[in-house]
Amino acid sequence: MHRPRKRFGQNFLRDQDVIARIVKVIGPRPGDHLIEIGPGLGAITVPLLAHRIELDVIELDRDLIRSLEQIEVPGDATFRIHNADALETDIRALGPDGRALRVVGNLPYNISTPLLFHFIEQLDCIEDMHFMLQKEVVDRMAAGPGSREYGRLSVMLQYHCQVQPLFTIGPAAFSPQPKIDSSIVRLTPHRKPDIEARNYDAFSLLVGTAFAYRRKTLRNALKGLATDAAFAAAEIDPNLRAEQLQLVEFIRLSEAISSDGGV
Repeated sequence: MHRPRKRFGQNFLRDQDVIARIVKVIGPRPGDHLIEIGPGLGAITVPLLAHRIELDVIELDRDLIRSLEQIEVPGDATFRIHNADALETDIRALGPDGRALRVVGNLPYNISTPLLFHFIEQLDCIEDMHFMLQKEVVDRMAAGPGSREYGRLSVMLQYHCQVQPLFTIGPAAFSPQPKIDSSIVRLTPHRKPDIEARNYDAFSLLVGTAFAYRRKTLRNALKGLATDAAFAAAEIDPNLRAEQLQLVEFIRLSEAISSDGGV
């Protein structure tokens, strides 16, 4: 029997009703190519394979690979196991035929944010993503301006994707039981952002800097980055704080900074 490892953030899903509900919202279709991050003992893996899909799983824990290798694969499904770190995996290489990939997984709390940004960099090959995360992380992903949860993660994810929290899962669904609730979230990439940042690097830097000093006014947080002229051109009050700006306002300010000779 595998002992969950704290350093990998392992809590194994065991509630069959919850598992069935997750598979239902993913909605695997025959012929889909799915990538599963952190399959663990295969709680989601096995029911996914029953839908005649092509499935690549990425698992870092070598001990779990042995369990995954014992899974009986239906004859009309394709199953490949990769003993690798998802943070260092280019998932584009797993779909060389050009089909859009569907990404699913239970993301460990300690690396959930880096993983989300890692997948953002590969959205050109992704159809959608369904992740199980700590509820507080999903709350941050979906948060809007003015809320305590609203931050860099909210703005950057919502620029790239439609963020849909689906349902919450209590601790009793896992073994061992975590001390927090989890949530399932669907991320659907925008094929074209509603309003595109012409200078994406400037936009990304602006958002990161503003929220790094979220207690300060924008004038103080962005000192050396945004001038009074840039604030005026963007029609942004420099006495506001980062959590008060909408996505479109961050884009507008980044454009004004670029036009003003900034980054």
